[in-house]
Amino acid sequence: MEIGLMIIFWYGILHAFGPDHLTAIADFSIGKEAKKTFMIVSAFAVGHGLMLFMFAKLLQYFSIPEGVMAYGDVIASSVIVFIGLYLLYMVYRNKIHLHSHVHNQKKHVHIWFGNEHEHKSSGGSGSAFSVGVLMGIGGVRGMLVTLGMMQGQSVDVSMILAFILGVMVVFLSFGWVIMWINKDILTNIKNVRRAFATVGVISVLVGGNMLLA
Repeated sequence: MEIGLMIIFWYGILHAFGPDHLTAIADFSIGKEAKKTFMIVSAFAVGHGLMLFMFAKLLQYFSIPEGVMAYGDVIASSVIVFIGLYLLYMVYRNKIHLHSHVHNQKKHVHIWFGNEHEHKSSGGSGSAFSVGVLMGIGGVRGMLVTLGMMQGQSVDVSMILAFILGVMVVFLSFGWVIMWINKDILTNIKNVRRAFATVGVISVLVGGNMLLA
């Protein structure tokens, strides 16, 4: 069983390197503070793993046609495209704003969507959890489910925890890169809009390519 959990752990690492997953993490964590970035990464990984667990349990008792399961990939791809289009729209409409101030001798930068004077937080861990859940539908046909069912083993919580741990190793590492960008590059509104536009374009390309594949 320990070997099986290690295999699932490494599969979680490989699974997390998918461009759609890294794109989703970038979409939600770009422009966020370090603590919020960590919460977003964790929420996405947990939501993704829980959805896989739920569908894995369903597949143990019900036979779901391959054609129906394929819609999971369409849903996951569509989510990525929608987020990318939304970010591009916010850049085009000048709805992304930046405010910096010094607090306790440390410079703080706040980035938000909407009207310039509203200063509302945008896209937190709750949204990342929801997207993780939706994208988990697209991973139902992956090795995690296949491993548990082909070996005649019930998909249990330990398998999902091993998967989530593997996913989080990659997500947290990628999150450190995003945190560096947020801290050292997104220091003026010009760089902020360029960064969000870049992430938006990448999201549309990645999601669109998945839909056409």
